[in-house]
Amino acid sequence: MALVTSPLTNSKPYPFLPINCAKASYKKASYASSTVLNSDHCNPKSFQVKTISKRERSSLFAASNKKGRNGSVLAMANTKSPAFESGPEQKNGRRILLSDVVVTRGRNVYWGRKWNSLDIGTAGVVLAMHLLSLFAPFYFSWRAFWVAFGLYVITGLLGITLSFHRNLSHRSFKLPKWLEYLFAYCGVQALQGNPIDWVSTHRYHHQFCDSERDPHSPLEGFWYSHMSWLFDTNSIIERCGDPSNVGDLEKQPFYKFIQKTYILHPIALGILLYAVGGFPFLIWGMGVRIIWVFHITWLVNSACHVWGKQAWNTGDLSRNNWWVAVLAFGEGWHNNHHAFEYSARHGLEWWEIDMTWYFVRFLQAIRLATDVKVPSEMQKQRMAFTN
Repeated sequence: MALVTSPLTNSKPYPFLPINCAKASYKKASYASSTVLNSDHCNPKSFQVKTISKRERSSLFAASNKKGRNGSVLAMANTKSPAFESGPEQKNGRRILLSDVVVTRGRNVYWGRKWNSLDIGTAGVVLAMHLLSLFAPFYFSWRAFWVAFGLYVITGLLGITLSFHRNLSHRSFKLPKWLEYLFAYCGVQALQGNPIDWVSTHRYHHQFCDSERDPHSPLEGFWYSHMSWLFDTNSIIERCGDPSNVGDLEKQPFYKFIQKTYILHPIALGILLYAVGGFPFLIWGMGVRIIWVFHITWLVNSACHVWGKQAWNTGDLSRNNWWVAVLAFGEGWHNNHHAFEYSARHGLEWWEIDMTWYFVRFLQAIRLATDVKVPSEMQKQRMAFTN
């Protein structure tokens, strides 16, 4: 769900570049008035893996998995469907700890392959932020702590979950352009990539969820889905192609400008923090805060496809995980999200805490958020498990 670095170049600025065949578009669903992300797939003969739809995955899941409501996916992981065909990397039988998810095609990212410059740059940034945070206990102050906490809310809630995810990736609601751009800029400061690249990867995740073309599935290993996928850009290019699914963002000069100048903006924030508060602000406001938001975002990709409950028949590994929801401002209700991708609300029950949704509701109340989408009762019935 996150990319850390983007090169400052006009040519091929995104590691997950297109094969120019899979193009996503927004289409009005035949039910209700919600806007749903659909895809026009290219000729399947150009790929070794056949793409299957969410409905087909749901049928396979229902037929092979008798523990749907408890989130068991052991049978699904071994299903002989086109999306789970055996390949040279497949290693059956290794179950992820405390989970029924079986790693069927484990991938070794760190050894035995050639790293390109983008892989090295991304790994370098991630490592640098972790090393910087090691100095946190020696430079602790309450001022620095609250700066980090404030930036965690600004970049995590307003930037990643509200803007990059629910607003830009899924168009769950509309905002005035000035406010949309402001929140998107908050996301840029999370150091997870520019909006065009981040949104493209996430849309591909939903399009190919837990198939061999998913950018980050735990079927390739827990740590691969958590963070290792970031360091293997050639693999992502091969399975997804280039970001031909973000035409709505590429048409807007603001997002193209951010894509071209992306890395300069977090650097500028780091300089500002150092100028205002010295090393304590730099260490806590950049190092600690960034790795905190990193791992919380990555847990949605990993933990929320491994541990938790499945309330809806989505035909993939997505789970509702309460503790990730608390840390990630409601993103942990991930099975809800995969069932109703267009929904601005992820915590569908009153007790499912969803801070991002509460903020969207606030924006709606003051008439800044419009066209806010939530699932209808009919849509819920269609996604419910049937005995």
